[in-house]
Formats: sequence, C-alpha cells, structure tokens
Amino acid sequence: MSTETESRGAPTRPADRPQRSGTDPADLPATRLLAAYAAGELSPVEATRAVLDRVERADPAVNAYCLVGAEEALAAAGKSEERWRRGEPLGLLDGVPVSVKDVFLTRGWPTLRGSRTVDPAGPWDEDAPAVARLREHGAVLVGKTTTPELAWKGVTDSPLTGVTRNPWDPARTAGGSSGGAAAAVALGMAPLAVGTDGGGSVRIPAGFCGVFALKPTYGRVPHHPASPYGTLAHAGPMTRTVADAALMLDVMAGPDSRDWSALAPYPGRFTEESRRPVAGLRIAFSPALGRAGVDPEVLELVTGAVEVFTELGAHVERADPGFADPVEDFHVLWFSGAAKSAEHLDGARRELLDPGLRAIIDQGLGYTAQDYLGATAARMAMGTAMGAFHRTYDLLLTPTLPIPAFGAGLEVPEGSPEPRWTSWAVFSYPFNMTQQPAASVPCGFTSQGLPVGLQVVGPRHADATVLAACRAFEEARPWADRWPAPPTP
Repeated sequence: MSTETESRGAPTRPADRPQRSGTDPADLPATRLLAAYAAGELSPVEATRAVLDRVERADPAVNAYCLVGAEEALAAAGKSEERWRRGEPLGLLDGVPVSVKDVFLTRGWPTLRGSRTVDPAGPWDEDAPAVARLREHGAVLVGKTTTPELAWKGVTDSPLTGVTRNPWDPARTAGGSSGGAAAAVALGMAPLAVGTDGGGSVRIPAGFCGVFALKPTYGRVPHHPASPYGTLAHAGPMTRTVADAALMLDVMAGPDSRDWSALAPYPGRFTEESRRPVAGLRIAFSPALGRAGVDPEVLELVTGAVEVFTELGAHVERADPGFADPVEDFHVLWFSGAAKSAEHLDGARRELLDPGLRAIIDQGLGYTAQDYLGATAARMAMGTAMGAFHRTYDLLLTPTLPIPAFGAGLEVPEGSPEPRWTSWAVFSYPFNMTQQPAASVPCGFTSQGLPVGLQVVGPRHADATVLAACRAFEEARPWADRWPAPPTP
C-alpha cells in the first residue's frame, strides 16, 4: 500500500514549539535502535510503527514523502524481527527505517523524480546500487521522499508533488534537492535517508533543516543509472548523527558493477575511522570563500563553531583556496545536464515541466561542445588548485550556506536580483566540481530558531577524516537534543 502526501500546514514559529523528548522510538538514531534490538528492548516492528505514526502525524505539514509504503515496511520489519529473535541479523542496518529520495530506482515503487513526464506504470523492477545495498543489510524502506523536478535546483518543490517545507518553520523552504529527505530525518520520519548531491543537494537541506549530511568523494557510493549531470552527482547519507552516517556509508559504499566510475571498495570501516582524534589536524577556515554577503548571524555561529576545533587541538587559521566563483562554468555543466535529462520529451510533454527547469534546459541547449570542454577544463584547474591547497591543510571549513532558510516555494529569497538557486548556494557547488568529500554539520540556531550549518571539506578520498572532524565537533557541541517537535497540520 502506498499513499501520497501534500503540504497544507499553516506556518508555526519554531520558538513556539517544545522540543521532542527523545524517548519515542521514532526519535532514536540508528545506532541506538540497533543496540535496543540486540538487547531485546525494542523490536523493528515497534520502531517501524513509530516511524509510520510520525509520518502520518507530521508529514501533512511539511510534505517530505511522495510515497509511503506502510505495508511493505511493516512486512520487512516483521522479517527483521524474526532474524533478531534468532540472533541472526542480516547486516549492519537490519530493521532500521530509511527513506529513499525519489530519484533512486526502488524495486516495486515508481521513481517519478518529481515529474509529471514520468509514467508511473514503470516497470519498476530494479534497485539503484545504494538501495540494493540497504536492502542487503536489512534496512526497512519506508517510502520515497520529495525532490524538485529531475533534482534540478536547491529547493524542493515540483509540479507533481508541490512544496516541501522546513520542519523548524513551515513557512520556509527545506532546501533541496534532497529537501524531503532532510525534513523526514529532522522530524523522526525515519532516522536515515539517502539523497543525491550534484551542487549541494544533501548539504543545502541539511543546513536549512539542522541535520547531518555527507557528500562523499565522487564514486565512493556507486550510482546507476548514470546521472545526466555526469560526474557532478554524488549519492550520500543524511542522518541525525555522524555515527549513523558513517554506518550508512559503510553499507552504501559496497561495490556495484553497474557503475563504471565507482571507486574500488573501501579497505577500512568508516564507523571505526570516524572515531579518530582531530588533534594535530591542519584546518583552514574561509568565512566566505573570497565572496561577500554572508548573513551576520550565520557568520557569528560558524566562527564560533570553528573555534571548537582549536579547543580540540587542531591547528586552525584563516586561509582561502583562492579560486574565483566558478558559477558560470557550473552553469554550463549543470544546464547541459538538465537538457540531457529532458532530451526524450516531445514539445507537449516538455510543457509539463517546471518553468524554471524549462528555462535552464533552453539555456543548456545553447551551449556548444567547446563551451562544455571549457567548463570541464576550468573544473580540472580547480581540482588541481584544491589538491595543492590540501597539501597544506587537511580540511577546509566554511559556512554551509550564507543565509538561513527563506520562504517556501521560492527558488531565491524574496527581493533577490538573481533568478537562480546558485546565487545563494555559493559554498556547495564548487566542491561538486572538484569531487571532494564535504559535509554539513549543525552548528547552532539563529535568533529566529533556524538551523545553521558548518561545512567541512576534505581532499578527495579523505571521507574518514571529514567524518572524524564532524564527529569530534558533534561530541564537543551536541545538537541531538534540539529537534523540532512534529508540527500540527
């Protein structure tokens, strides 16, 4: 059985809502759920029912899910419960509820990608690599989370599923393009979510919604079918805690022959390596990546967060990588990918697309092969520059976003002179171009109660170092007691 959800909730100020107690199974992170299963204190069926109850109660106000498979989830949870009863858990995530962004193929469920141009009839008989690995490890798939059409922008609304809203203030955006995933995690509608990130799409909503997200090194999580956005697109975990993300990455980084560009299997365990100390690390802090326009409250909170790493024994100094804003080159790559994603549509079906998506498709169709190769060359030069930068610095810290969450249903803040989402996502898309691992870790709240994120960037293949830094920060400045209460529709 599946149900569709749509946001019709009235805005609720975050300061007016109490925080959740953390005693409901829907509020527990994956590591605590697994410990409770092993001890016989909680069953996967109980946890899954709690999550489904939370979805029923909270999702109408935020519109995070476009499909909920309650019967399938409870059936999977029942099988998991039997395995735990026998002392034979299937894998690292047996019985843990997880949501899947609606761009990943998921066997038995349609993958509509937020678009009215996709035929729901399918067939839907294949899992994407990340989904396949989650199933193999016993995870309970709860449903599919919302995305802007074809995952094209940094906020989440589409002609098919409507507007996805921020759990801390439903009048504001959840970010995107993995906005449904972030809102679901923040509200306890599954502790784990898998999202994609082609220009910030796990980090942006994580920053706006106050959850953790990691964009791993490109190729660390295999992807199939190949994204039309090419090697900009990464798959990664979105969670409540860093430990959950490390565990999820251990699962999703499993090999899959369908992705020709995937990295070799990782030789270690991220769950273990994420516990490494950060003392002695050389860390650069770039408050604005050489750009102006960071909100003063955001800058104050991020600067305070950076000081924590000094307290932890790292060597921190202000330093900027020095590259110019690559937005025009990113547009060439991104808009060309959008054009590729819609090349099969005839004129009538193209008219069904989000008007903003149609606009960038038209722009993408105007680029030449030389334009694309020029943008690729600029990307390579950035990668070389960042490789040199990381010979001096183990990590780079920046804000995740220059502003707090703005109005829901808008691509840019009201009054912005720029029409496209890239005008405010200036800290995220550069590191898709360079394929580096980058995470967003919650680091505080504005005076209006809106989350702010700290971005932690590492050199290629240094996913474990990024996770270790984020985990050390989380332990020094815990955020898990600051979750929004489920909003009232």
